[in-house]
Amino acid sequence: MTDSKNVIPGDAFVGENSEETISVMEIVLRFVRYWKWFVAGIAIALVFVFLYLRYTTPVYNIVSSIILKEAKNQRFEPSMGVMEGLQLSGLGAVSNLENEIYVLQSRSMIRNVINRLSLHTSYIVEGRIKSSDLYKMSPVVVSMEQSRLDELKSNIEFTMQMNGEGTVKVSGLFEGLQTDTVFSSLPALLNTPQGDISFTRRPGVEAGDKPVNVVIQHPEAVIREYRGNLSVQQASRQASVLDLSIKTPYTEKGKDFLNMLVEVYNNETIEDNKMEAFNTHTFINERIAIINEELTEAERDVEDYKRSRGMTDLQVDLQRNMQMGSRYEQELVQVETQLNVVNSLNEYINNPANLNKTIPTNVGVEDPTLAATASEYNRLVLERERLSQSMTEDNPAMRKLDEQISGLRQNINSSISSVQRGLSIQRRDAHNQANIYGGRIGSVPTQEREFMELSREQQIKASLFLMLLQKREENALALAATANRAKVLDEAISAGQVAPRPMIVLLAALLLGLLIPAGIIYLMDILQYKIRTRADVDRISKVPVLGEIPKHEENENIAVLENETRPIDEAFRMSRTNLLLTLGSDNKVVVFTSTVAGEGKTFVALNMSISTALLDKRVLLIGMDLRIPRLKEYMNLETNNGLTSYLSGFEKDIDSLVVPSGVHPNLYVLPSGPIPPNPAELLSRPTLDRAIEKLREEFDYIFIDSAPSSQVTDTLIISRVSDATVYVCRADYSSKGNLRFANSLMETKKLKNMLLVINDVTEFHRGYGYGYGYGYGYG
Repeated sequence: MTDSKNVIPGDAFVGENSEETISVMEIVLRFVRYWKWFVAGIAIALVFVFLYLRYTTPVYNIVSSIILKEAKNQRFEPSMGVMEGLQLSGLGAVSNLENEIYVLQSRSMIRNVINRLSLHTSYIVEGRIKSSDLYKMSPVVVSMEQSRLDELKSNIEFTMQMNGEGTVKVSGLFEGLQTDTVFSSLPALLNTPQGDISFTRRPGVEAGDKPVNVVIQHPEAVIREYRGNLSVQQASRQASVLDLSIKTPYTEKGKDFLNMLVEVYNNETIEDNKMEAFNTHTFINERIAIINEELTEAERDVEDYKRSRGMTDLQVDLQRNMQMGSRYEQELVQVETQLNVVNSLNEYINNPANLNKTIPTNVGVEDPTLAATASEYNRLVLERERLSQSMTEDNPAMRKLDEQISGLRQNINSSISSVQRGLSIQRRDAHNQANIYGGRIGSVPTQEREFMELSREQQIKASLFLMLLQKREENALALAATANRAKVLDEAISAGQVAPRPMIVLLAALLLGLLIPAGIIYLMDILQYKIRTRADVDRISKVPVLGEIPKHEENENIAVLENETRPIDEAFRMSRTNLLLTLGSDNKVVVFTSTVAGEGKTFVALNMSISTALLDKRVLLIGMDLRIPRLKEYMNLETNNGLTSYLSGFEKDIDSLVVPSGVHPNLYVLPSGPIPPNPAELLSRPTLDRAIEKLREEFDYIFIDSAPSSQVTDTLIISRVSDATVYVCRADYSSKGNLRFANSLMETKKLKNMLLVINDVTEFHRGYGYGYGYGYGYG
């Protein structure tokens, strides 16, 4: 944009507030001239979009959701009944939901899913546009042993085709060896260097007429693909709901994968629960066998004692004392039963063989602290076993679990010791009370007292035996009632296509179709060393712009005509008005020059003279380009004399050399005359000064067509007789260095009152479009 200090009066109608709008319009219109490029770019982009969408396999997002249930089994609540404990098993907040997410995304979990669904084998059919995977619609099922799959070093690819008669033709390369085999019936086995491949008929699927390309991949490659596309996220921080999703081009594969993933997860959870129940079952059976032998021996002792002494009933007079004694005897029996159970549990825990096993919790321990600690210990042991499938031993999470398990084991030992001490105290108190009441029946015969001791031993063993039988049944019931850990809330469904998205691809293509041509145009503009528009001039030039002359024909030397409203006529009128306002009333002599030849200085000087003469002003046009004069040629003058004749002294009267222009009565011409050998010396003579002073008195304005400023010094010499300088540059011809040269002339004041005219302009400026007609006319 033109600096405010360089704006000439004719440009005063352009306010500062419109400068930014003008700049934007110039930029936009600069691109508009290349509108065909943008149309071509958009058309090519649309073709690419059509081909891309037509031949690209779409990718779909398969989603599902599950809710995790907190296991609250009766094995962890000894004080509850069996049915009550089972009823409380249900939905609850899962404490370590992030661990379950890691388990669902673990490599071992995904490996089990892929192996169950045989996702490492693909059945590809080439279509007219896209290829598709038959998956479960393949008429033949191809499989390999898992051990051979894990040993694959490269994919196995071959072609298989089944005809209507049931024969199967197999053709392919196996480790560089070409194999062509025809199976007359199925199942069949193909021996290859990479392993045996079995072929079986899939029931209910008809054979197609197209060959099927079978690809068998290494399971690890498929695991990486599905694991990378699988997403498991918590639905909300307050709920134990997980959202599962996977991106795949085959919707049926994606649905089966998510459903099988939940099934495998539930199966592994059930196996963990079965392992704990199995350990408890083994412990109870061992204790039942031991107690059974002890109870049999106690009953045999009672039987032998009663037979040897012929005992039948107790005496009636001992009933009252025996009731109280019996009460403490029963308490003693219960305490000793609990003590035996705790001692047995202590032996089990301290056995090195059971270090990494769960602790039996459903064995009748009534201490709530010990039961809760054992339950938490079992949960951490199971969690560690599950996380070990996807984590290494030196993982921080595994180390933290090991520390928690070790701490809980110490707490369990401490709790057992505490319970043992408490039960010992209770046994001692009960035994003392029993002795007190036993002393009251001291008069009872010895056999009666001995019989009671034997009976008490029998009752202890019988109570313990019955309790173990009950716990075994409870453990078996809990094992049979084991439920899935994850409940499916939403079955796996397709949530729609995620790639490619037609609208996004279309918008991106349209954007590229616009940006690429715009970038090329912008790059061309950056690399352009010539001026093209007024904006280029404003960015470089410090010389005020007098006006812009639209593009014209090369042979159109006289462009300004009277009473015409063509764009070029109006352009010269605008430039003429600006020039006269700049000169004022006292200044008359204007020099027209340029940086190099060919920029149109003679054309501008001639037509500016014609336009000024139309104002009924006497105008003289002097040809002072003494080296390559063009003015005589442009105006078809017949005379051979001119200014050089006067400066050389051959002619004494300057007025005799002035001739009518033949274009307008008010326009006169002083040709340059014969080409002299010393133009600079002639122009330096005082004769020129006297001639100009004389002509100032005779004409209203004097326009001088001078030589290019950068090539010769003529223009700088005649600047002494001028009042202003019109410096001409040409669009798509003058280089940007020409304008910098003009700036240096103005800064050093070698030329007076410099004004700039842009010639041969083809683009818009300030709302006027040359080549499209002027914006208004005269009525």
